Amino acid sequence: TSEDSKALNMDPEPKIIISASGMCEAGRIKHHLKHNLWNPKSSIVFVGYQSVGTLGRSIVDGDKQVSIFGERIQVEAEIYNLQGFSGHADRDQLLEWVGGLQRPPHEIFLIHGEEDAKKGLAESIRSTYGYNCIDVQQVSEYTLSKDGAVTREDIESRIVSPESLWSIKKNMYDIHDELVKVLYNTHLAVSSLSPEQVADINNIILEIQKNILNLGSAVTREKDPYMDTAVNQ
Repeated sequence: TSEDSKALNMDPEPKIIISASGMCEAGRIKHHLKHNLWNPKSSIVFVGYQSVGTLGRSIVDGDKQVSIFGERIQVEAEIYNLQGFSGHADRDQLLEWVGGLQRPPHEIFLIHGEEDAKKGLAESIRSTYGYNCIDVQQVSEYTLSKDGAVTREDIESRIVSPESLWSIKKNMYDIHDELVKVLYNTHLAVSSLSPEQVADINNIILEIQKNILNLGSAVTREKDPYMDTAVNQ
């Protein structure tokens, strides 16, 4: 419970607390930071991206004082920022995802991320695919074209049968079960793998990662709220 979580800070014994939100803007993490940031014996470890303007970013950037619940807290704890664990995709992964779109988009809007990174990604999308990519700056207004409007008949013609959806889900569950078996077997054989086997496994994993990105693109493309309404009806 929330009270149990807060009580951890009253216990003087050494401990590891795993908490969220990832950018320290809300939730129990703020209580943990309030009670531990000032302590030089504490270590705060970030494993995800910290957006500009957030409490987490202030701590990672080395601010010596931060405000939590209206109180100024001195930062004396050791701060670590582990790269590579964030769920955010890098430029190449995002470009590959965009490349998997079956129907060229009228516009692509970039609304999240560092300004320099957004500008660079927008230019890469334009030069690679020729799509109109817009780097959204703060509060902005855009007029969307009506070229993509569809009729109710168009929507109803795209509705997939429940049987087809169930077949897809079943196949995904089967793949998941097979991956669990492979993971278990890899755990058992890890000490006996040759360098050649390790290289082969890494290459296969890279291919799987690429295919997962393509699968994600296929699942999310042409997501239409009107189609959801038609299905629910």
